[in-house]
Parts: sequence; structure tokens; C-alpha cells
Amino acid sequence: MNVQSIIDNVPDYKDFLTVDEMDESCRKLAREFPDIVTVFEAGRSRKGHPILCMKIGDGSKNALCFACPHPNEPIGAMTLEYFSRVLAENNELREGLGFTWYLIKCIDPDGVRLNENWFKGPFTVYNYSKNYYRPIGYEQVEWTFPIDYKELHFHNPLPETKTLMKLIEETQPKFMYSLHNAGFGGAYWYITHDYPELYEGLRNSSIKQGIPLNLGEPEEPFITKFSPAIFKNMTIAEAYDFIEKYSGEKPNIKNGTSSSDYAGTVTECFTLLTELPYFFDSRIEDMSESDMTRKEAILKSVEVSQAHFAHLDQILQGIRPYIQKENPFVKLVEEVIQYIREGSEAKIKWAESDPEFEKSAKMAEVFDNLYASKFYNGLYLGLTVRTCEYEIERLQLLENRDEEALNKLKEAQEIGEKFLEDYCNVLETELDYTFIPIRKLVRIQVESGLLVANYIRDNW
Repeated sequence: MNVQSIIDNVPDYKDFLTVDEMDESCRKLAREFPDIVTVFEAGRSRKGHPILCMKIGDGSKNALCFACPHPNEPIGAMTLEYFSRVLAENNELREGLGFTWYLIKCIDPDGVRLNENWFKGPFTVYNYSKNYYRPIGYEQVEWTFPIDYKELHFHNPLPETKTLMKLIEETQPKFMYSLHNAGFGGAYWYITHDYPELYEGLRNSSIKQGIPLNLGEPEEPFITKFSPAIFKNMTIAEAYDFIEKYSGEKPNIKNGTSSSDYAGTVTECFTLLTELPYFFDSRIEDMSESDMTRKEAILKSVEVSQAHFAHLDQILQGIRPYIQKENPFVKLVEEVIQYIREGSEAKIKWAESDPEFEKSAKMAEVFDNLYASKFYNGLYLGLTVRTCEYEIERLQLLENRDEEALNKLKEAQEIGEKFLEDYCNVLETELDYTFIPIRKLVRIQVESGLLVANYIRDNW
């Protein structure tokens, strides 16, 4: 089995597949390889869209791979588009790996449809931010698995989450690959088990493609780092403990735990996440010393975020009475406004509590805190504009519409759109970014998955 040739043969994808294109591609593969590929409906989305699962191979161990766990993360769908075909065509690979594969290209079809306007490009910060959609935590497939921890009790999994729960329970996977991707920065990995013998291979899969490692701050301060760019899968319990410790209050967490956390309660399962960016700036891997301490960089990041979300709060202030409960775009914005307002104090205390943070920050850490964080903050501005557009469109369809509401919404939309354009123009000058070819990202996810699959085959 020549793994390198499998990596090298990834096509030069120019854009991302829509939900309909993913579905048709799954069915087409099953028609081409009826003796090898079976497609079945694993469940249905909240809006009733079929969630298609491909079953490929007949190995003694089961592997479950699912893409679009967050609907703004379609790289994994392209990874499974390629990997499913290679598995079907390559008997040596399929039999050599020794797994029965369960592959879902799109676990959240309803959410993915709300991102499709940027899937075909242009791949710029503005177009991505303007057409970005991500649901609030309690409507995210990845973070709505049941949990009972201290005062946190969540038992309201989404239909899509129930689909995964059922598959995990029925297949008892030894290997689970939750195909995420980040938006900006470098490559990094989450794994459930600390196996140092894997780390160099994972990092090399990215380095070979010329994609930097993310050597800046972890996504959350409580995350355990196994090795540079390799972290322990986070759990909701760790988030709970961090907030409780540094705020002194009971955390107001409304979602459940993750797929990897849940799978670990069902079976002995190794879960991998390969986080990859769309956009790249070389400063994310710059380990030279900066002229700021790490504490100064973190505190500046908090200050900038507080001002940004106060501005979003102001835009929403006059139109909240006109926003419908079913508006999909506003919920996450409101949650983050509240989190920044209430949770910033915990982050400030954390930064001030550790003497290590008095040391000089690496340029990568400064970039994460001051620039990458601004990119991510801009996405909530895009969601704010889409919140207005959703309500304007709804009202314009009504015969007896509230003209005052419509005017206020249009005014807020214009203010938000101007803010978004100006914001992205500033980012374009502050960031020296390139859009990473999809082929490279798929190669990294495929190689990382094969590395772990081979390890599990030989050692579990």
C-alpha cells in the first residue's frame, strides 16, 4: 500500500461541494461500485433532509468519519469525497487498512446550506465573513451530546446528533474522525490519547504541503497541550471547571459535550480532529520574541474584543424587538456578546495569575491575540448583517408589514454592512494572507487519518 501515492493523487479541487452535490456524489459512487459501497439514510436533519452514510469495506474494526460537524467547515467533505472514492477503487488500500468505514460527508445539511454562498468563491476575508454561518452551541451537532457534570445537565441532542449517537452505539468504532477545520492560522490536531509516536508524522503531513503549524495560543486556555500543535480533545467539563475557577460562579453553559467525549463513554475509541485553516499568514509560525509580554497580548485581545462586541450590541439594540425567534443568524452573536461581557473577567484573571505570562510573547502568540482574533470577531459582524437581512426579507413578503420595523432593520443593515466593508478593508491591510489550495488541505487530512488508522490497526 503506497500511502504517498494516495496523498499525491488528490485532485486540484477549485471549490467546495454543495449539499446537493455531496448527496449526488455519494449515490454515484454506490452506483459505480455496488458490491463495495452501500449508501443508507442514517437519519434526517431538523428540516427533514436525509443524512447519507456510505459503508465501505468489511474489515474487523469499524471507523466512523463525519464531515461538516460545524456547517462552515467543508474541507472534511472534500476529504471524504476523495477518500471514499480511493477506498472503493483501491482493493489493496481497503483491505490493508482492515476497517469497515462509515463515512458521512455532511452531518449538518441545513446549516451547510446557509454557507453555500461562499463555497464557490471568491475566497476572500470579506466574502467568507459576509456569507458565514455557524449555529449557537446548543444547535451545533458537535456540541450537543448528553452530559451530566456538576450542575450541567444536557439531554437535548439534535436529530443530527442522535444520528451520530446511534451510529456510535451500533458500530462501536475503534477510530472516529471528526473532520473539522479552522478559518485562519495554521494546522493543529486534537486527539483523545497521548501517543507521542504519532506526533512527528502528523506535523509532517502539514509541513510537506507548505502549511504552517499553529504554534500560537490554544483555542481555549484550559486545553491540554500534548506537543507543539497537538492537543488533547477538549471536553465541556474542562470548560465548566475553568469558568468556575476563574469567575467564582456557576457557569452558564447551555450546550452538551462533544462527539469524542460521548464516544468514550460508549466504547474504547480513538478520536482525531485535524484543524486546518482556509487562510494563511506566515506570522502564525513565527517563534521569535516580540516586544510584548504574553499577558499584554492577551489583555489587548480582550480589550479589542470587548469594544467590537459592544459595537455589535449597539447595532442590535434598536432592532431586537423585530428579530424573530427562528432567525438562525442572531443566536450565536447574542451568546458571544454575553460571553465577552461576562467571561472577559475570567480571562483577565487567568492572564494575571500566571508568572509565565510576564515573559516575552512569541510573535505567533501576538499574531493569534491581535490579528487572528480580529478575523474571527469579524465573522460575528457578518452574522449581525445577515440577521438584519433575514428579517428584511421576511417582512418584505408580508402584505401588512410594519414599515417602522422595516426601516429600522434597513438602517441597521446599512450600518452593519458599512462596518463590515471597512472592517475587512482594514484586515486586508493588516493581514498578509493567502487562500490555501483545497488540495493541500485534503492531503493533510487524508494523511493524518491514514497515519492514525494504521496505528490503531497495529496497536489496538
